[in-house]
Amino acid sequence: MTHPGFEAQIDAYLDGELAPPDAVELEEHLRACPDCSRLERRRRAVRVAVREHLPRFPAPDMLQARVRAQVQAESRQTDRRRAPTWTALAVAASLAVVAFGSWQLALRDAAGEAITNQVLASHVRSLMPGHLTDVLSSDQHTVKPWFNGKLDFSPPVYDFAGGGFPLVGGRLEYVDGRPVAALAYSRRQHVISVFLWPAERGRTAGPRAATLQGYHLLHWATPAYTYWVASDLGLPELHDFAALLRRGDSAAAATVR
Repeated sequence: MTHPGFEAQIDAYLDGELAPPDAVELEEHLRACPDCSRLERRRRAVRVAVREHLPRFPAPDMLQARVRAQVQAESRQTDRRRAPTWTALAVAASLAVVAFGSWQLALRDAAGEAITNQVLASHVRSLMPGHLTDVLSSDQHTVKPWFNGKLDFSPPVYDFAGGGFPLVGGRLEYVDGRPVAALAYSRRQHVISVFLWPAERGRTAGPRAATLQGYHLLHWATPAYTYWVASDLGLPELHDFAALLRRGDSAAAATVR
């Protein structure tokens, strides 16, 4: 758990607004507190992502000229001591709404790109020797209980050996600031990583499909879970695998009902 007294100071610290003694005290706390340190790194990463990926949307020169002309025309028709007319204020408000909407869209896109990159990095790291699984088993009844006590949710685990995608095992990963479940499947010599976490406890931003550095990524969200699938397997076969996952979830939901 983070410490509210220090958590409230992190944004001011990152903006360079803390007095030197307070900044020194916070830095000492960050060195000693893993939770607050992790929060500080996440806040810093968000600032970098916004600065690097958030596009700017300046008003076109023609639109700016029209607004200025409208304001000047209205001003000439009214007393100079009066505030800007409702027409000018309406135009300004419209520009503000457009700018805010564009900012929200850009921020959402930046968040989705950040999660995409984290998923890809986790999959690539899993391909290194000794990183693919924490629990090595093709038995879903062995892999699923392994997550008990390690996550605050119980991830669904299916074995699709009959469909040509046998279960290899499971592991823990860290995506979007939280621990998530990662399942490993195989298809001939290809490895498929499935990342999932509860939909209501994390962001569902991200593209439905992407190809980065030769790897394909698929993403979707159900009422219960957010899913990411990553592999260098051909895209048609990867879509077949995703369809198996969806059918597995549908069958499980029908059983619960």
